[in-house]
Amino acid sequence: MTLVPERFTVAAAARRLTPPGPGDPPRLCLVDTAANAAAAVHLAPGLLDREERERASAFHFDRDRTSYVTAHVALRLLLAAYLGTRPGAVPLTRETCPSCGGPHGRPAVESGSPHFSLSHSRELTLLAFAASPVGVDVEALPGQEAVDGVWRSLHPAEVDELGMLPPVERREAFARTWARKEAYLKGLGTGLSRDPSEDYVGSGPDPAAGPEGWTLSDVAVGDGHRAAVAVRLG
Repeated sequence: MTLVPERFTVAAAARRLTPPGPGDPPRLCLVDTAANAAAAVHLAPGLLDREERERASAFHFDRDRTSYVTAHVALRLLLAAYLGTRPGAVPLTRETCPSCGGPHGRPAVESGSPHFSLSHSRELTLLAFAASPVGVDVEALPGQEAVDGVWRSLHPAEVDELGMLPPVERREAFARTWARKEAYLKGLGTGLSRDPSEDYVGSGPDPAAGPEGWTLSDVAVGDGHRAAVAVRLG
């Protein structure tokens, strides 16, 4: 299944939103960086907390800083609409990492709901909100050299699938596989501290049925990018 996200505009007036309930599909929002950067940069000083501002200032390239700021302003605007509070007052925290027990697991709101996930490339931000843990990933299509350096690190069945494809098709299949895997690992809260060879998400046109306890869907974000969302069942 391929899901179609809503287009979100930073400059649009935020409205009160009803959080997704148990069993509801994830709410997905797509933000175009170029179209929203000016409004996001204008709003950022009054919305982002000290940690977010410090992270933004640490980027070497302006385009990376702008992408980060646009993504986090959009996240705060949408969370504020779900929580009924001011964007700058959204209480963000980190859950415990399931791999090591450290305080760097999934980002979360202090109330625990709604669950959310954020991913951004330089051009796009994809946001997901759900009643249960959720992970999302958006990736620009990688170059052939990048694919060649990584695809053999995937699950053995995915390596076999990709190995049967000619290089031009392998690039596309790898991109959707990697987006699915990153979405799932972000949903778990481990990120890439969990070996990408452990879990099978599939490289074909549709995601695999697993991993157990999770549902995976591709997300339509337009040419040049691939995206996916993972939601924990129940």
